[in-house]
Amino acid sequence: MGIRAIIVDTAGTTTDDAFIHDVLFPYSIEAMPAFLMQHQKDVLVDNCICDTREMALEEDASLARVAEILQQWVREDRKATPLKTLQGLIWKEGYGKSAFKGHIFPDFIDAAARFKARGIRLYSFSSASVEAQKLLFGHSDGGDLTELFNGHFDTRTGGKLDKQAYCNIINTISMAPKQVLFVSDLAEELKAAQAAGLQTCQMLRDPAVASGSFRHVRSFNDLQLD
Repeated sequence: MGIRAIIVDTAGTTTDDAFIHDVLFPYSIEAMPAFLMQHQKDVLVDNCICDTREMALEEDASLARVAEILQQWVREDRKATPLKTLQGLIWKEGYGKSAFKGHIFPDFIDAAARFKARGIRLYSFSSASVEAQKLLFGHSDGGDLTELFNGHFDTRTGGKLDKQAYCNIINTISMAPKQVLFVSDLAEELKAAQAAGLQTCQMLRDPAVASGSFRHVRSFNDLQLD
């Protein structure tokens, strides 16, 4: 049974971690207070503010305090859905102002085009919101790549370390697990995907990083599909 779909991680796999941590995260930290003040009456933003207060166990937190909590969560790289939603909205403004472009590894761009030509469906799964993923690939330094994807998944599907998240994705795309390949740089994510029956491959872009028990490649140019 050959590979009919590929699911890719983002940070460290399709985009450089440095772009996430050195460009996107600092931008969201700096913009957070003013963004919340400006958009606090928007329903989606208001829901995120309420969810943040609830998750932080600070139900009476002021708007300024909510911003501080979210800024700290960015520094901690917390995978909190309200944070990821707000970051996606803030980054949308940043991309719109051309404050930055999404960094995508050239080898992935080439590979994604090959997958599409072969009729292999392509999905991304990230702790970043679906909106943020679409922005990253839609405003990339390689142009608009959104047409190469069949869909995107985020933490609303489940945690990336949870087997159930991958089961949920399989159910959504209606394929047998063995027909789907998950590519990520993180072994713990690959373990969860493997437990759900998916085929896996570890992306090890840094030559200094030792490979573990998973099949691995150094770039998408090295990825061989059965």
